[in-house]
Amino acid sequence: MAKKKRTSNGLSYLIIIAFILGGYLFITLPSKGQHQEPISDSVKSELTVEFIDVGQGDSILIMTPNKKTILIDAGESGNYEKIKDTLYKYNINKIDAVIATHPHADHIGGMEQIIRNFEIGKIYMPDKIHTSKTFENLLLAIEEKGLEIDIAEAGVKMDLDEALNLTFVSPNGDFADLNNTSAVLRLIYKDTSFLFTGDMEAKAEKLIDANIDVDVLKVGHHGSDTSSSKEFLDKASPQIAVISVGKDNKYNHPSSEVIKRLNNIGAKILRTDESGNITITSDGVNLDIKTER
Repeated sequence: MAKKKRTSNGLSYLIIIAFILGGYLFITLPSKGQHQEPISDSVKSELTVEFIDVGQGDSILIMTPNKKTILIDAGESGNYEKIKDTLYKYNINKIDAVIATHPHADHIGGMEQIIRNFEIGKIYMPDKIHTSKTFENLLLAIEEKGLEIDIAEAGVKMDLDEALNLTFVSPNGDFADLNNTSAVLRLIYKDTSFLFTGDMEAKAEKLIDANIDVDVLKVGHHGSDTSSSKEFLDKASPQIAVISVGKDNKYNHPSSEVIKRLNNIGAKILRTDESGNITITSDGVNLDIKTER
């Protein structure tokens, strides 16, 4: 069986199975400049975050200033090749941390193949099981690689790169709805910050007991109106809001209500269905945006 452990107390237990150039858009924005936390001053490299266009799903690749890699989610199973190609584009053979935000197929579908075909450091998942075959296959792949699962929950810090502060701010409660158990990660690099929300909805948003003021927000649940409440957006107040969503999807995501809320706080909205892969780099002060189309 794949082992699962709590990083908060060390317990282990088993679980059941805007310039246009060459087709790219480049934008540079200053950060809010109010997120500084203690980190190493010796780091000169950039942080790169690529939101991979996996249609109606999520997959985010993070490359840290000290050349560590994090993969948050992996779309549906059919998205594996695109994710693999993105990793190979950056010559990545090892993923230092894999985060499965929650056990829905549009977030973990491609993760089994990622686990099987790449060297993996750590795996973070919320303390929630699912009976789907997709989830069972993921657990089997983790077990066969001899890996353990670190519980992703509010307050857990990822010790991956001295240049970054990486802290989970949710889940912070027990929900029957898997969306609200999403592992939500706040990343701080010098004066710039990101919040990666999975499919977190308003019920879980209300329970966050942490500073979530950020420059870049990965909009929850593909822009569904069950997420991104006004209260939550007022607290996060992002400059940039990235929506990972499929073109002409049957759910009518993103919701016009969510778009209105984002516009009301002055966020620049970027969508994978319109822009393809979206890459944001940070030198710790400025944010550079490049879109695939």
